[in-house]
Amino acid sequence: MTRKFEGDRILVATHNKGKLLEIADILAPHGVTVVGAGEMKLPEPEETEDTFVGNARIKAHAAAKATGLPALADDSGITIDALNGAPGVYTADWAETPDGRDFMMAMNRANDEIKAAGPDAPRTAQFRCTLVLAWPDGHDEVFEGVMPGSLTWPIRGEGGFGYDPMFIPEGLDITCAEMEKAEKNKISHRGRAVTAFVAGCFG
Repeated sequence: MTRKFEGDRILVATHNKGKLLEIADILAPHGVTVVGAGEMKLPEPEETEDTFVGNARIKAHAAAKATGLPALADDSGITIDALNGAPGVYTADWAETPDGRDFMMAMNRANDEIKAAGPDAPRTAQFRCTLVLAWPDGHDEVFEGVMPGSLTWPIRGEGGFGYDPMFIPEGLDITCAEMEKAEKNKISHRGRAVTAFVAGCFG
């Protein structure tokens, strides 16, 4: 049985302000104060696992141990069927440059590798998000969200971030970058994972 969250403060183990605000908005009706890793001056631990859940666990447990607060962490990325699930946990790594992340470069690489896989290579892919809520006593709960879809080229849309301009959610004909933010959040991998987390720990 899922352990319920009964405190009034939760640490979100991220330095991403957008992600922090998104989670704070979702938890506001439950009377929970959200604190970010940056506010607590926590370092970002090295992500050494080769699975989303493994890396999310590293971040959540490190933050819970350092602060004594329950800590929520996520790890997310895109898995491309023609590339045997790559880039997966290395989704952000594909965009790394000496001057910061370049997701146009990453999307070009993804498209080039799909083309190199042959004319019959599928263009199906999934955005995946794993959330881990860890308590200071070492217990944790895991919640996952998946948004299936396909990859288009050339890219379309000005919104979103990451690989959004090339990703068309299943059942739609527009990319994530062409969607309104609220519309995307309803069906996104992170939205689905957070919904499962709220139902499990606050329901």
